[in-house]
Amino acid sequence: MGQRGSSTVTLAFDDVRVPDSARLGAVGEGFKIAMGTLDRGRLALGANCLGCAREAHALSVDYAKQRQAFGKALGEHQAIQWMLADSATEIFAMESVIYRTAWMCDQHESFGRESAMVKLFCSEALDRIVDRAVQIHGGMGYSAEYAVEKLYRDARVTRIYEGTSEIQRIVIARDVLRRGA
Repeated sequence: MGQRGSSTVTLAFDDVRVPDSARLGAVGEGFKIAMGTLDRGRLALGANCLGCAREAHALSVDYAKQRQAFGKALGEHQAIQWMLADSATEIFAMESVIYRTAWMCDQHESFGRESAMVKLFCSEALDRIVDRAVQIHGGMGYSAEYAVEKLYRDARVTRIYEGTSEIQRIVIARDVLRRGA
């Protein structure tokens, strides 16, 4: 459906023996290592969502300035202005949670809850932003001739991989119940 430049495939290994020298971490620590990788992956995915959101928003702003409707630029219509304002606000919030969580990572602080929040918030915000971008572009936004159509398709999977939005909510809630607000 989207992200056609990414080849996602299934790998299967049968009867493969891996020597101890190739093992990552201590025996029994695999889940912890995998979860640490997920924390960074979720943060990186948030940054990916931010880049996609910025592009969809920039394309929408440009289109709203040049496209004429009912005798004036599309961007002069209040409904379009509100969509652009909502997207700009969500992009600002995305930047804030990503940069704060990246700082925590750089400081070697625990950031599992925060990375889940980044992944959840940014992927859900991206969904709203690309949806608005298609709406602003109207019928042209649905056309493969315009980049917002591709961004819309590409955005959908961000709510699935690195753990679905529902899984992120479980991760966050469990941590809130364990450590408090």
